[in-house]
Amino acid sequence: MKIVILDSYGANPGDLSWDGLKEIGELTVYDRTKPEETLARAAGADIVLTNKVVLGRKEIEQLPCLKYIGVLATGYNVVDTEAAHKHGIAVTNVPAYSTESVAQMVFAHLLTVTNRTEHYAIQNREGRWSRNPDFCYWDTPLTELAGKTFGIVGLGNIGKRVAEIALAFGLKVKALTSKTADALPAGIEKATMEQLLAAADIVSLHCPLTDTTRHMINAETLRLMKPTAVLINTGRGPLVSDADVAKALETGTIAAYCADVVTEEPPKADNPLLSQPHAYLTPHIAWATREARIRLLDIAVSNVKAWMEQRPQNMV
Repeated sequence: MKIVILDSYGANPGDLSWDGLKEIGELTVYDRTKPEETLARAAGADIVLTNKVVLGRKEIEQLPCLKYIGVLATGYNVVDTEAAHKHGIAVTNVPAYSTESVAQMVFAHLLTVTNRTEHYAIQNREGRWSRNPDFCYWDTPLTELAGKTFGIVGLGNIGKRVAEIALAFGLKVKALTSKTADALPAGIEKATMEQLLAAADIVSLHCPLTDTTRHMINAETLRLMKPTAVLINTGRGPLVSDADVAKALETGTIAAYCADVVTEEPPKADNPLLSQPHAYLTPHIAWATREARIRLLDIAVSNVKAWMEQRPQNMV
């Protein structure tokens, strides 16, 4: 059995092991694969694992040996699943491996805005506190979360975990969700998009990217939010219009934007969010804790073994 990993580096830059796959067959691992290299590298492989390398209809039709595609992520839009199914190729993903890590990042971002710990740590390494005439100082607003309203768009695994943490902070939680009001966990109030945006002090996006949700946060919906509101996006970059959010920050329509994702990754140097002082961007690392990546690799290997034993799991 020939196994090829097209872009290993994102999930495993060398600190974890692919030994589980080596036990199954002949393994070839590439750190990164350019689009023009995909066919040559995947040629002859029975099993191909990919994170961000696209396996579209064109690639699938030219890989006659391919029997299985494993996506090293939860989202599987890099694979033309219709073409794969047409050619009898199994496709799997890795769901729910990063729930705890992503939820943690939501609040790391939020606390960056409310407490600015990194700002003060940098200043004090440069001697600011040592020069201060008083025992303390602050030069940014400091905000208490308890009692404020936290709006969650999408109440899947991550959204529910974020809601639990928000409740532990003493926040009031509203959610835009397909679930009925009586099916929601205690402490969560169902709301429409308009109600949520108008009431929330913090809005956190946790819905899938679809034709309906693409640019759901735009100039029009941003105007519904409080000027003191914090918008958080650890879901998908295109859920928001980068340009509209940057403009909203510039004009004071909202107070801050915290994101682990942008529409195009890596962002172009002229992405307007990069120059906004109240945009706090991390480089798509919410999922990337060591613990979450270990789960990712373990599930990916388990998916392959289950498929080979004719008891497939996590099929898409």
